[in-house]
Amino acid sequence: MRYPGRVDGEAQSILLIDGECNVCTWTVRFVVPRDPEGRFAFATLQSPSGRRLLEQAGLPPDRLDTVVLLEDGAVHRRSAAVLRVVRRLSGAWPLLCVLWLIPRPLRDRLYDAFAARRYRWFGRRDECLVPTPDLAPRFLD
Repeated sequence: MRYPGRVDGEAQSILLIDGECNVCTWTVRFVVPRDPEGRFAFATLQSPSGRRLLEQAGLPPDRLDTVVLLEDGAVHRRSAAVLRVVRRLSGAWPLLCVLWLIPRPLRDRLYDAFAARRYRWFGRRDECLVPTPDLAPRFLD
């Protein structure tokens, strides 16, 4: 699948997350300090920008059970999105790319099992993520 690949005329990797998910909120707060060049922008799946980008990517705008990475004109979901993010982080995190050796169907089954339990294990926010002032420039909405 493809997406336009540009935000305000500039190429960028966009990570779409569930704004009500505590794990997704933690993920943003984990990625930002390990992405000092600001290669990743963020949007919640529930936001107008997130819904628009999902539609442009040919994905249903009401599907909130997966992380989506829009990068270099391509759409990556589930385990592929996670691994593509970690490979571009600073520090030792790119070493986790060894997980590419696990066949994608198995990786995605594990991802889906975790995603199905994430609210039960880590909770859910009552409202969508509102970025702090230091994170706000990295969010599309």
